[in-house]
Formats: sequence, structure tokens, C-alpha cells
Amino acid sequence: MTTKISYSIAFLLGLGMVFLGARFFFSPEIATAAFGIRFNSNGDYSFHHIKGIRDIFSGILLCALVLMKERRSLGVMLVVATIIPVSDMLTVLSKSYTGVQQAIPHIVATIICSVVGILLLVAKPPIVVATKQQEILN
Repeated sequence: MTTKISYSIAFLLGLGMVFLGARFFFSPEIATAAFGIRFNSNGDYSFHHIKGIRDIFSGILLCALVLMKERRSLGVMLVVATIIPVSDMLTVLSKSYTGVQQAIPHIVATIICSVVGILLLVAKPPIVVATKQQEILN
């Protein structure tokens, strides 16, 4: 049951990452403000495209690992990926114009990634009981 819930959360997290990445392409100013930093692009959205495509890739990879039921790979990815929201949180908190309120989405992402990743890694794989017919075929 825990694994199914973890898969669901990871899949929703993946879809959220795709949404966030797409927002950097289609609404760069809004995406930057929601991230928690100020960015004066002067019409050059190169940074936004770089950030956006990485978020889209991460989201698609999360969803793909869920759909392929790659429990351990998904768990490792989520645990290792906690470095991203932690780094983002530190970046946001390092700005003189931001506070904890702007860092909350990054803190929540850190908690979700680490908890779900650990749950997936410690979950026992399902026991597959072979039927007599399957044994004969093998």
C-alpha cells in the first residue's frame, strides 16, 4: 500500500515538474517570481529555457520510472534529487528580498523527495507466487 501511495505521489510530482518547466517557457516572469527570486531578463529568456527544459526532463523521467514500476531507481532518483530543492531553497534564502515564505515550496519539495524516496527504497518487493502452470512453462 505504501508503495502505491509513493508511486502516486511521485507521479504527481513528475507532472508538477513538467508544469513548472513549461511555465518557464510560457510565462517566464510568473515562473521566476513563483520560484522566489527576481530576474531582470531584458527580453532575454535564455535562463528560463535552460531551467524549464531541465524541469520538464526531470518530470518526464519521474513519470517514466513510475509507469515502468522501477521502484528502486525511482527511490534513488528522488533521494539524490533532494539536492535540487535544497540548493534552490538556499539560493532563495540568500537573497535580501526573500524570506522563509518564498522558500516554503522548496522546503516542501525537499521533504516530499526525501520521504517518498526513502519509502520506495525500504519497501519490500512484492512476492510473486508462481503457479504450477507457470513452472511447467519455464
